[in-house]
Amino acid sequence: MSLKEHLYELRYRLGLAMLVIAVGAIFGFIWFQVRLGPIPSLGDILTGPYCQPDLAQYRAKITNDGTCALLQTEPFEIFLVQLQVGTAAGAVLLSPLWLYQIWAFITPGLYQKERKFARMFVSAGALLFVAGAVLAYLVVPQGLKVLLGFGGDNWVTALTGSKYINFVITMLFIFGVSFLLPLVVVMLNRAGVLSYERLSKWRRGLLMGLFVFAAIATPGTDPISMVVLALALSVLFEMAIQISRVHDKRKAKLRAAEGLDELDDDEAAPFHYVASDADGNDPGEKAIASEPSKRVNYDDAT
Repeated sequence: MSLKEHLYELRYRLGLAMLVIAVGAIFGFIWFQVRLGPIPSLGDILTGPYCQPDLAQYRAKITNDGTCALLQTEPFEIFLVQLQVGTAAGAVLLSPLWLYQIWAFITPGLYQKERKFARMFVSAGALLFVAGAVLAYLVVPQGLKVLLGFGGDNWVTALTGSKYINFVITMLFIFGVSFLLPLVVVMLNRAGVLSYERLSKWRRGLLMGLFVFAAIATPGTDPISMVVLALALSVLFEMAIQISRVHDKRKAKLRAAEGLDELDDDEAAPFHYVASDADGNDPGEKAIASEPSKRVNYDDAT
């Protein structure tokens, strides 16, 4: 494809992705106040941690029947919150569709092995992000209980909708992104940038850095959120280190089998080149196999 054709293809893929996100935003905007059968509305899901019975003693009764509610202090505040949250929720729910458009534009330039690793890391990243967001949702009520309990009986809380929902979404985002850090370590190890030996030497410093990162990253500044995030990241980082250990051990066995560790510094390593197309196939393999006289010995090439 020419550069012009690539630009047309990029425009087409981006247009489809934006259309999918727009449809998701409309769906999320409606879902914010509407239940989907047994699934509660998006607004009920977000206010769930704040409206738990354990926090009833800290909340101000701002409604006649004493039900849990958030404050709106500015005109159109709830409209803007509903629009922002609905757009984010719709983009997340329909992410497989718009991410596929990006994948369809990139994948023609990747080999089969590269596609395999890309699918593995993207799938693992999605699962880790969701796991971090779910953990944050479970931690938010405990963090609120600690934060709202500082005032004792002299204070009551009536949170505004925009500030509370921004707090919850920030917690979900930070936990989700933080859970991707161990995946980055595995990727760097696969690329040969970080070895297991180096990671094992840095283990204590990494654990200390994780607790410092958790203390800075958590927006609630409560000890529960910080400790839970730090412990979860410590477990994930230890898993990443062990995965790196297995990979480096397997890599060392392959090097020993090929005799690469026995080569002198001035001796060239064996080089076996096999041409392949984007699907990982060798288009000239059959032709070369049928004509042995045309086979090239790259070890003897100068």
